[in-house]
Amino acid sequence: MAAVAQCVRGAVRPRLPLLSVALRTSPRLLCAATQQKNTGQNLEEDQSQSQNEQKVEPSSVEKLLAEEKAKLEEQLREVTEKYKRALADAENVRQRSQKLVEEAKLYGIQSFCKDLLEVADILEKATESVPKEEIKDENPHLKSLYEGLVMTEMQIQKVFKKHGLLRLNPVGAKFDPYEHEALFHAAAEGREPGSIALVSKVGYKLHGRTLRPALVGVVKDA
Repeated sequence: MAAVAQCVRGAVRPRLPLLSVALRTSPRLLCAATQQKNTGQNLEEDQSQSQNEQKVEPSSVEKLLAEEKAKLEEQLREVTEKYKRALADAENVRQRSQKLVEEAKLYGIQSFCKDLLEVADILEKATESVPKEEIKDENPHLKSLYEGLVMTEMQIQKVFKKHGLLRLNPVGAKFDPYEHEALFHAAAEGREPGSIALVSKVGYKLHGRTLRPALVGVVKDA
């Protein structure tokens, strides 16, 4: 029995220092565990706060982007409207310029034609002044002169027609204030009131535009 007790004491003694060491180190372990726990809680709080900030920040960024998008869309609309107006103005200018060029081509000879009308009037008066009974073979000089005047008058009328200048001799036509100029009104049997009974001077139109109105006498109501 004494030997057994001695063996037990011998076995327990070596373990006592280990137990004391464990007891001395346990508060440090507890502090480390507590610090780790606190650190873990702080990390969780930081993560949740950063998540909340991330949730808040995208909303503000989206708002700024939406405002910027609206501004850019408004600027785009303004630029588009200005571009369309500029295109419309340019097209109007082009059409007006084209019309002016076309009118210049058509009516650029207007002044020249007016001067030639006097020549045509003189030729017409010259042929009308020759007595028809005097135009015969016995009077060859007068006949040749008359035929030359008639041919000249016909040729000048061909040139007028080639360049769009048409002769107006509206006997019996309805009076048109845009083409005719009334010198007088007179009653005429068998004629419709408002019609032209006499043409004192023929008129001319250049490409559909009255260059010189015909001077006429108009039939009035009896």
